[in-house]
Amino acid sequence: MILVTGANGNLGSATLAALRAGGAAATGGSRTPGEGTRHLDFDDHASLVLTGVSTLVLVSAGYAEDDRVVGRHAAVLEAAVRDGVGHVVYTSLTTAGDHLGFALAHRATERLVRASGLPWTILRNGLYAELFGGLLMWADDGVESAFGDGALAAVAREDLADAAAAVAADPARHGGHVYDLVGTPITAGQVADRLGVPHRTIGLGEYRRRLLEETPGLLPFQPPMLASIATGVRHGFLDGTASDLTGLLGRPARDPLATAVAAASATRPEASR
Repeated sequence: MILVTGANGNLGSATLAALRAGGAAATGGSRTPGEGTRHLDFDDHASLVLTGVSTLVLVSAGYAEDDRVVGRHAAVLEAAVRDGVGHVVYTSLTTAGDHLGFALAHRATERLVRASGLPWTILRNGLYAELFGGLLMWADDGVESAFGDGALAAVAREDLADAAAAVAADPARHGGHVYDLVGTPITAGQVADRLGVPHRTIGLGEYRRRLLEETPGLLPFQPPMLASIATGVRHGFLDGTASDLTGLLGRPARDPLATAVAAASATRPEASR
């Protein structure tokens, strides 16, 4: 049995759906389980029961400070060792993202995975095309961003889910491999062109101010994370591509530009459509 953590999240649910579509025996774990999934709460160690799991797809438990995220992952890996899990597939962060504000938790978890003694595969996921499009800000019938002319080797989330499913369905073939799953570089200007609107660059200081003062609902650790993405893209640190993604998919990747355009369009104010 394959178990996918974070089964109610976007990546986890898509990975589970891809596995089931391919005929794999797979279930999901979540702190709020639904039909066909089991209760698995990283903060409730008593719920971390992995008996009968042959392959664990450990979807990163973000949305917290580094110490909490790493602690959650450590608890799951301890349970995996205890309960005899045969292979761990961890969804990490692209190699080019080492400088990003959320890289440490991923790299620390990679160390834990390697040290666990379990067979493993690490998927270093590129940043989502959906995220890139969603971070563009609508203003005066155009879009603004702090990305400048920089490009991001963005990936459609569904492709990352399909890649994770392909590895989890045949883990022995991918044992001990680290895959860098990045896509085709795209720019904010290209997204704006597809939308038929202008793109205006704002400074990183202005972007941080907007995150802190004008973006409700962000948790304290999120503004610096988002600002690190903006400066990474702007200064050319996240535009490198590689062939690992298409190699795992066995087909061309989805167009990240089209995916980013759809995400940006979804946030467009109704009055300007």
